[in-house]
Amino acid sequence: MKVGFIGLGNVGGKLSGSLLRNGIDLTVHDLNAALVDDFVARGAARGKSPAQLMRDCDAVITCLPSPAASDAVMQEMLPEVTEGKIWMEMSTTDEAEAKRLGAMVIERGGAAVDCPVSGGCHRADTGNISIFAGCDRDTFERILPFLTTMGRRVLHTGELGSASILKVVTNYLATANLVTCCEALVTAKAAGMDLNTTYEAMKISSGTSFVHETESQVILNGSRDISFTMDLVKKDAGLFYEVAKRNNVPLEVAPMLVDIFDDGIARFGERELSPNIIKRLEEATGLDILAPGFPPEMLDDEPEEPGYEVIPQGKEQQAAE
Repeated sequence: MKVGFIGLGNVGGKLSGSLLRNGIDLTVHDLNAALVDDFVARGAARGKSPAQLMRDCDAVITCLPSPAASDAVMQEMLPEVTEGKIWMEMSTTDEAEAKRLGAMVIERGGAAVDCPVSGGCHRADTGNISIFAGCDRDTFERILPFLTTMGRRVLHTGELGSASILKVVTNYLATANLVTCCEALVTAKAAGMDLNTTYEAMKISSGTSFVHETESQVILNGSRDISFTMDLVKKDAGLFYEVAKRNNVPLEVAPMLVDIFDDGIARFGERELSPNIIKRLEEATGLDILAPGFPPEMLDDEPEEPGYEVIPQGKEQQAAE
């Protein structure tokens, strides 16, 4: 099966790299010609346009920075969607938008999947990232070999759009945790604690998390480089907030997080690295939250392993009953 991949940025470049590294017949397209040149040098085919990828490939994956970008690409691809074609949306997008675009594909005889990833760019690079997939079961089983090539843990979340809901839910949790980690580190420093010791206390305690064990390290190094920017955090937090509002959930913390990142963007710029949200507190206290011995960027030290489908807890028992 031939796969087309559109969007070779921080995440897309790593996901498509896993496909190429594992022998998938891959055609790539991106507005940045240098990124495409690199993939062609490594054995991928050069795509001329989104329309050409949809015409010549069995499945086309999009991994783009915004719902508007996905819509623009879909409008180019749509005339080439025919029976049996598959569109896989790996961008972080709105549930309603995934359903709207997917309906256009399905109407023309194709299949649509929203399949965003979670777990950090360093795990996307090694094929160890987690992937959510929203689609019918038959389509899921058709694309599972590609998903388990790009990721280690693959979760079928239900119908089209469900994966996008869970993606913004998990990104919201990561954002909330980033802000609380920043507050914890600054407060510990202000109280006279050694930050290396503080990091370990948080890591071995009930206060630990994936965010602490990754983003706190690049915060303490000073690089703050987690390959994610404040505008993307604001976008994802806004998408989560919209899901809640559509379902009449009266959130309290989410609006505060949006305000915090609005302030961070106003101070430092929308393309500022997201962990530098801690600079708001560093400036307010006059403290530098730095410590020796931490890396400038996160690397996945786990070996690449074959992916597998994750079965939700309780589902097997439910099916048996």
